[in-house]
Amino acid sequence: MKTKQHTTAHLFEVNLYIQQAVFALVIILCLFSIISPAIALLLGVLIVNVFGNPFIAFNHKAITYLLQFSVVGLGFGMNAASAISAGKEGFLLTILSIFSTLVFGTLLGKWLKTDRKTSHLISCGTAICGGSAIAAISPVIKSNENQTSIALGVIFILNSIALFAFPFIGHQLDLSQKEFGLWCAIAIHDTSSVVGAANKYGAEALQIATTVKLARALWIIPISLLTALLFNKKSENSGTKIKIPYFIGLFILAMLFNTYVPATAIIAPQIVGIAKIGLTITLFLIGATLNINTLKSVGVKPLFQGIFLWIFIAGLSLTAILYLN
Repeated sequence: MKTKQHTTAHLFEVNLYIQQAVFALVIILCLFSIISPAIALLLGVLIVNVFGNPFIAFNHKAITYLLQFSVVGLGFGMNAASAISAGKEGFLLTILSIFSTLVFGTLLGKWLKTDRKTSHLISCGTAICGGSAIAAISPVIKSNENQTSIALGVIFILNSIALFAFPFIGHQLDLSQKEFGLWCAIAIHDTSSVVGAANKYGAEALQIATTVKLARALWIIPISLLTALLFNKKSENSGTKIKIPYFIGLFILAMLFNTYVPATAIIAPQIVGIAKIGLTITLFLIGATLNINTLKSVGVKPLFQGIFLWIFIAGLSLTAILYLN
């Protein structure tokens, strides 16, 4: 009996070492820019389903902090005047897309008979900024772990597809850098995939997409307050803290430094390079959350809602960009 237990423990230990070694190898490849963000994401999905994830307990926090660090670092490669221009241009489109997505998402959820809280989380994640919006909204509506994880699963699956699909569609439609930057900032859920797709398309697309997406993320605050009213939770949530994306302020500071402090030019390219490496590692870690169990737990109705809502916002925003701008 002892021998059998000892053998099982030894195999578990060996398996853990293999998992850690594989993870370390991919992160080294990311650090030396040997693999692209898209490949890093694919490797994450592949590795978690073949070997498992030895750091699953730390994955969420690592993704959050690494993404924030990377976004702030990208600010050192951007010009404030260009960013303000892009932000102004995307403002009306942002308002239109956020509220139309929330309304359509609510109607879709009722039609598909998706759980109300899960439906609202998916709608908010699609409308604003993916996983960050879901993390901010979930305590406001007091969703349980299952409802939150299903919504996150839907968003992460569609984010992974977007990283490959959007640059391909953009090239097929011959979208300009400006058009593509606006489109992916509005139609791709998470900031990580927005930045990854825009970076693949070009430098101008990256600047526009990052600026518009981060401006969009600030809508977490009013949407959280509106959510509290819609779910009749005002009294219950009086003590609930809304998660404000403070790192956006650091991104703006980095951009201002890059624009108005000439000395910043000495180190700015290196910081941007490190930030892009951080983004690649972030996408690998996101891929490493998408195991078979996560995919199975999502369910058909929430996935259909996410897909229909995504097609709606992608089609609406692309039409507006092409014909109304």
